[in-house]
Amino acid sequence: MSNYNRPHQPDSKLFFMVRLLDRNSNLLVREVERLRAATRQTRQTLPFEIDEIVVLPAVIHTSWTLPTGDTDFSKRWRMLKSHFSRGLPAPEDWGGPTLKHREKGIWQRRFWEHHLRDDEDLAAHRHMILTAPVQAGLVARPEQWAHSSIHRAIRLGQFDPKQKVGTIYAPTLCHPLLKTG
Repeated sequence: MSNYNRPHQPDSKLFFMVRLLDRNSNLLVREVERLRAATRQTRQTLPFEIDEIVVLPAVIHTSWTLPTGDTDFSKRWRMLKSHFSRGLPAPEDWGGPTLKHREKGIWQRRFWEHHLRDDEDLAAHRHMILTAPVQAGLVARPEQWAHSSIHRAIRLGQFDPKQKVGTIYAPTLCHPLLKTG
């Protein structure tokens, strides 16, 4: 098993990007109710708060807050992915890398996480999450995408649906997959 050198900062907010193995799939939106159920099951066992989330066809962008003193986000993702995958057939046309024991070839093995450093970093990632469907070319306005916490943000007055979406935000320390160009 890999031993990743991940910081364990209690009481921090984290940004995650989690992808399906098949980047051309629409499984996450097609099975969004299954994803919601898997998330509920995981949160019942290992609590966490979802600060923001957007579910795109083959990727999830989200920010979480873990309970005080708890830093095990990897266990939560492992459980959530497992709950989601149970009952789904393995992709028939999968010809990628050899699957490990108990893998179906649905999820990328890893995910990308980033500890949000300050209010500016939090705001930038929040904007990136909420506007991701526009940046992906799926809708013209972020509120047109059904699978997003933007609707909660609008309801709570935390996002003005009339504001300009702007250009793609690419944090300087982010994963290259989040950058354009």
